[in-house]
Amino acid sequence: MNKAKLTFKGQITIPKEIRHALALKEGDSVIVMVEGDHAVLKPLKKKSLLDFYGTLPATRPYAGLDAVREETRQNRAKRFNRERRQ
Repeated sequence: MNKAKLTFKGQITIPKEIRHALALKEGDSVIVMVEGDHAVLKPLKKKSLLDFYGTLPATRPYAGLDAVREETRQNRAKRFNRERRQ
């Protein structure tokens, strides 16, 4: 069991063993929950875009990166030509 002291600003330092066990680094956020007569810290990890891959259903099959780039290029060219005509 680890011990931490509350400062006059209401802050505590999470002991090194706890930070290591929860893989917390400087700048990480934690959720603090009250359960009965004690507090629980839960790490709030930042997620990258890749963590969300596959969470939404696909509306069409993935054509590949080259096809997506070509479609984007064509759409931008159409938009550019429309704006030029105005």
